[in-house]
Amino acid sequence: MALRAPWAVFDLDGTLADVRHRLPLLQQRPRDWEAFFSAAVDDPPLPKGIALAIETAGQCALAYVTGRPERCRADTEDWLTSHGLPVGRLLMRADEDRRPARITKLELLQRLARERPVALVVDDDEQVNAAYERAGFRVRRADWMTAPAVLQAVQEREGRT
Repeated sequence: MALRAPWAVFDLDGTLADVRHRLPLLQQRPRDWEAFFSAAVDDPPLPKGIALAIETAGQCALAYVTGRPERCRADTEDWLTSHGLPVGRLLMRADEDRRPARITKLELLQRLARERPVALVVDDDEQVNAAYERAGFRVRRADWMTAPAVLQAVQEREGRT
């Protein structure tokens, strides 16, 4: 029986995709979530994250774990393909799931870990990374995009991304 490569798991927003152009939609009241997610197709790639994903794909099977809702799947898959990212599993938050990203994304990661070992997880959200580490996963912090506090706040309090 052949051994299967372990997972390397990458977040999208703030790790592979530069979301800063969308953040004004979250700074207004009420927040325009539909426009925020619709504009994801125009996210510029984050070169450091893209390069790390491509490099890692040589040793690991890739998976993408995101707080984006399931309804964004087609646009997200198109974005990954258009930016030359390796094919991989894409796990997304259920459309009605409003729990904090640290809870939702950890559950998605644990689901993957039941299939095969997880060698590495790359994410920009410090609370998500802390939850991953508490659960025993090896984390690489994606510190190459500086985001305003609004992104962290909505991930934690509103469970939308």
